[in-house]
Amino acid sequence: MEYAAFDALTFDCYGTLIDWERGILAALQIDADPDYVLAAYAKLESELEAGEYLRYREVVARCYDGLAERYGLPADGRDAFADAVGDWPPFPDSPAALARLKEQFTLGVITNCDDDLFARSNARLGVEFDWVITAQQVGAYKPSPRGFEEAFSRIDVPRERILHVAQSLFHDHVTAKRLGLSTVWIDRRAGRGGGATPLAEATPDATFPDMASFADAALSS
Repeated sequence: MEYAAFDALTFDCYGTLIDWERGILAALQIDADPDYVLAAYAKLESELEAGEYLRYREVVARCYDGLAERYGLPADGRDAFADAVGDWPPFPDSPAALARLKEQFTLGVITNCDDDLFARSNARLGVEFDWVITAQQVGAYKPSPRGFEEAFSRIDVPRERILHVAQSLFHDHVTAKRLGLSTVWIDRRAGRGGGATPLAEATPDATFPDMASFADAALSS
């Protein structure tokens, strides 16, 4: 891919830049196979996000309710679990990669999150995005196209010069490709199943194991 052909990069946040799976598991402390726990979370979250719009804090709290019923968690832990979204850690390579990319590209984020929770994640990433589009702002969650459509309306760059970078085939790549975007897959799980993301099929234009290797490629072209 010729990365010099792009002016703007848009990112998914959770799973791509922020290690939400580590954050979820750390907040739950369930004595069970992590992959089973994450798959159960993925099913609950995707079903809630496909229904009538709820703030992400409430989506996560209701996911806790479902997991609590399955794994015997204390019922009074739901609010703390939802608030912990803002404490989920970045992947170690994310802040430096974003800082490097910011020197050459304008950066946006299209995230399935609330404004206040994402602001806490953004502080951990240490980069000022040129555009921030949240599910709260558009009243819908990816894979709905509304977040992407809002990005198109704000970013004064032709669609063919926007590159979307994301981990989730389900939430991001399927919709982004349908809308005519070029995409890069940050394949954080490296063949280890879907994790906290439902499985899906898509054909990204390029694949990297992490943000550091993507930044190396994007800045060398």
